[in-house]
Amino acid sequence: MPAAVPADPWLAALESVPGLSDARIALGEYVVAAARDGLVAAMTVLRDDPRFAFAQVMDICGVDYPDRTERFDVVYNLLSVAHNRRLRVIAATDESAPVPSVHTIWPAATWWEREAWDLFGIVFAGQPDLRRILTDYGFEGHPLRKDFPLTGYVEVRYDEERKQVVYEPVKLTQDWRSFDFVSPWEGVTTLPGDEKVHQARVGGKG
Repeated sequence: MPAAVPADPWLAALESVPGLSDARIALGEYVVAAARDGLVAAMTVLRDDPRFAFAQVMDICGVDYPDRTERFDVVYNLLSVAHNRRLRVIAATDESAPVPSVHTIWPAATWWEREAWDLFGIVFAGQPDLRRILTDYGFEGHPLRKDFPLTGYVEVRYDEERKQVVYEPVKLTQDWRSFDFVSPWEGVTTLPGDEKVHQARVGGKG
């Protein structure tokens, strides 16, 4: 019988951290789920415990699953320079339940949390600077949600008469057109020089 594959001790160490569960390797990367209410405590352990030493948060982003009750995944990509390891921590939330901010653990998280709020509308409790960072002032909605229209709600242009930038509702004008869906290769029955071949094909005389 084939030898049993030894369990990864690092996965067991991750699952021993309160607030973390479902530690696994997905596509060659370490992934773990985190409960919202224990997120700050778990992240503090991941930073301070020498077994992990995740001193840097490289990115925080959102993923939208509109059909789920908790439609958003908040994904934290952590880096341990000491151990040359990366870890993806995933916490689920909905449109209204706030996710605890981790800016007190990694100050750089403020940038990423603002981005997730701006693009997905994910709320981060305790984040003192939760404001838009990529969209314009007065922007409506959150453009990376799956139910956000591709055209947006407003369009921006420079008005030469008013000498200022103006915001207007999106207007999609579709002129009437006659579309010809026939392939040009199907529409052409006789190429120049093939007249005799065509006549033979339809039963004519050359």
